[in-house]
Amino acid sequence: MKKKIFVLCTGNSCRSQIAEGYLRYFAGDRAEIYSAGIETHGLNPEAVATMKEDGIDISRHTSNHIDEYRHLDFDFVITVCDHAKENCPYFPSKTKSFHQNFPDPAKAMGRKEEICHAFKNVREEIKKYCENFIKENL
Repeated sequence: MKKKIFVLCTGNSCRSQIAEGYLRYFAGDRAEIYSAGIETHGLNPEAVATMKEDGIDISRHTSNHIDEYRHLDFDFVITVCDHAKENCPYFPSKTKSFHQNFPDPAKAMGRKEEICHAFKNVREEIKKYCENFIKENL
């Protein structure tokens, strides 16, 4: 049976979307991957662009609210920002929870190149985390 992995962030626009993309890539058909936010901010175009540079298309992802998935039983919940961890609802005891706070690239300031650089840095951090997560847990 496929494992169910849920990624939770504040707005489900950048970090959780990037993580969903990489978890899908590294897990293949061994897991069902979902992501959501405590709020919904829409899919960040820079997140889409930075993932496309690495060969992963997240352009069809949607920004979802956590309440949309309350009926599902997850094997793993990963919070990717401190705000989400602090506001994460209770999950059944069989659910294993993980947390890694990644910087929010949407808050990057400066020239276009600086913002792109911030997104790439966070993308690479999330990519490494997701690859290791799948290796260690599936």
